[in-house]
Amino acid sequence: MTAFTEPHFNNDTAARAFLERTMWPDGPICPHCGVVGHAYATKREGVYRCAEAQCRKDFTVTMRTVMERSKIALHKWVLAFHLVTASKKGFSALQLERTLGVTYRSAWFMLHRIREAMRAGGLEPLGGDGKIVEADETYFGKPEIARVSKQRGDRPYIHPKKVRNSRPIVSLVERGGRVRSFHVAVADTANVAAIVNENILRETRLHTDESRLYTKVGANFAKHETVNHGRKEYARGDVTTNTVEGYFSIFKRGMRGVYQHCKEKHLHRYLAEYDFRFNHRVALGFNDGERAALAVKSAVGKRLTYRGFN
Repeated sequence: MTAFTEPHFNNDTAARAFLERTMWPDGPICPHCGVVGHAYATKREGVYRCAEAQCRKDFTVTMRTVMERSKIALHKWVLAFHLVTASKKGFSALQLERTLGVTYRSAWFMLHRIREAMRAGGLEPLGGDGKIVEADETYFGKPEIARVSKQRGDRPYIHPKKVRNSRPIVSLVERGGRVRSFHVAVADTANVAAIVNENILRETRLHTDESRLYTKVGANFAKHETVNHGRKEYARGDVTTNTVEGYFSIFKRGMRGVYQHCKEKHLHRYLAEYDFRFNHRVALGFNDGERAALAVKSAVGKRLTYRGFN
């Protein structure tokens, strides 16, 4: 029996039951007042009524989630969550259109809502005593807004070798653990230092390349060790940035081979998608089903509307 023959991938009633089990493990949660397990089912399928005397409002499992008010069948939403979270390098809107039998616009917007569900927030800092965090920056995609550097007299902030790939991305990877990525306006000392300081514990060993962006901020950590890529040095003992470089490789292969293009204003959601899959990879003990269930749980409290989005 393959995964795609399971009832919740083909039937709305089973899909709703799957969502309720996943998102409400302790009973229905009223999105209006937040009370758990104090609601009863109404005569309308999937609709519950809060039993709190001061609330008494109706709700469903998709209310206050990225699936709210969607006219797309629930089983197609569940299948889409599974496909996106199980695909290492991404799942294109054109492929989702063919798989689900929806319009391209619907598939495209579904993917963005799923990426929004995968976006993490309020996370604890990376690293810790005896742990290693690798930090590096890369560039992907031509910017839609010209960037200028105050240090260069407001001249365009574009490296001559990176004119075509100049949207800056900064990523932090805990060795053997999680990744956290940021799309920044300019990858300068101030922006990079702020990200590193806010997201890495001081007891951590910080590994970077020879970039001067990390020279000053590196002094804030237990150790700042570097490799010199300019001299073809990629590892010295356990000092390396190969993990974060590997993450960038997966990200760029997916963006070029699967998605091919994205507007800059959406780049942070694509990063959230790749971060989510990396942080819940098989090496950390997650399988495809668990990864999809976690993305579904993360959909609560998030919503995107199409108006003004594209």
